Amino acid sequence: MAIKALRTPDERFNTLDAWPYAPKYVEDLKGYDGLRMHYVDEGPKDADVTFLCIHGEPSWAYLFRKMIPVFTGAGHRAIAVDMFGFGRSDKPVDDDVYRYHFHRDSLLEFVERLDLKNVCLVVQDWGGVLGLTLPMEAPDRYSRLLVMNTGLPTGENAGEGFAAWRAFNRANPDLNVGGLMKRATPILTDAEVDAYNAPFPDQSYKGGVRRFPELVMLKEGPDDDLTKIASEGVETSRKAREFWSEQWSGDSFMAVGMQDPVLGPPAMAFLRSIIKNCPEPMEVAEAGHFVQEWGEPIAKAALEKFGIA
Repeated sequence: MAIKALRTPDERFNTLDAWPYAPKYVEDLKGYDGLRMHYVDEGPKDADVTFLCIHGEPSWAYLFRKMIPVFTGAGHRAIAVDMFGFGRSDKPVDDDVYRYHFHRDSLLEFVERLDLKNVCLVVQDWGGVLGLTLPMEAPDRYSRLLVMNTGLPTGENAGEGFAAWRAFNRANPDLNVGGLMKRATPILTDAEVDAYNAPFPDQSYKGGVRRFPELVMLKEGPDDDLTKIASEGVETSRKAREFWSEQWSGDSFMAVGMQDPVLGPPAMAFLRSIIKNCPEPMEVAEAGHFVQEWGEPIAKAALEKFGIA
């Protein structure tokens, strides 16, 4: 049965700042009948390396606008996808649709549908919580990792920063997405704030925004059990930790937004300990959670480190 969803009107994306990329869509993902997923696909389709950029919550592919030109400028292919509920992708109207494996499986299907190979996975926030679980399903497709401010939670206790964020999100079902992005990233212009608001004409489009913090596999407090919805991805995330620790043989690059109160240096130091042969991170002193807003120097440093600049 088709999932009832909303589709953000195209005109809301007509005047995006610094986003010249033509939208592309897949509408035939297995198991997602009737849903349209948006992505941008830049650079040569036969490039040796494909950078697959996966956003988090509540952002969308626009977050990678400062990194895509660096990747394509070096002759590589860059794909930035919008998860369902975000950006130009369709937005299921029932909040209960937004589940961990609903999103993870859609990303797995997307990679298969485009038959992506020699992938450098570029992830942050939920792009990492989900994206870091993809390579273990098809290790031959992935050769590099560029990871920023994210994690692989498996049921640990939430820190104060995340607990405060989840409480704030619960209290604001019609979250001002652009306002949140501006508070977290003061360097944003008004036009950039508008671009982050563009996917969401009103509250009915914000199921993903409301739901994602509830899906994070962390406990509310030291004595709490995980809710059923939050426990769904624990085993998958645990297997992903084992993959990165024991089986990963690709090249890795880590960048850390040092001002992030939730997934900053301590969280990233732990993640680095999980990723086999991950080198010392690039520390971006002024960056917060949405570290891609400082993406140009990060992308350049990653290309240099990978030897493909």
